Amino acid sequence: MREKLIILGVGLIIVGLFPHLGLAIDVPKITKEELKAMLGDPTVVILDVRASRDWNRTDRRIKGAARENPRLFESWADKYAKDNTLVLYCA
Repeated sequence: MREKLIILGVGLIIVGLFPHLGLAIDVPKITKEELKAMLGDPTVVILDVRASRDWNRTDRRIKGAARENPRLFESWADKYAKDNTLVLYCA
């Protein structure tokens, strides 16, 4: 996987939810402020990968984020351009 990957939030166990990404050596985490600075960049794709129960229990959403099921990673991973930066929201 060539995309840059950034994790926003806490509680994501990369090896458990994304076994293919477990090979990533250094996946940085960013703050809300850092994400705000990235908004509007066409090469940044924000993916809301919270568990369905967490996503359904809240009205908190990041405007423009795509909702993806973290357990179905293999079915959607190739949808995104390899030169994009993927920001996974998992808090």
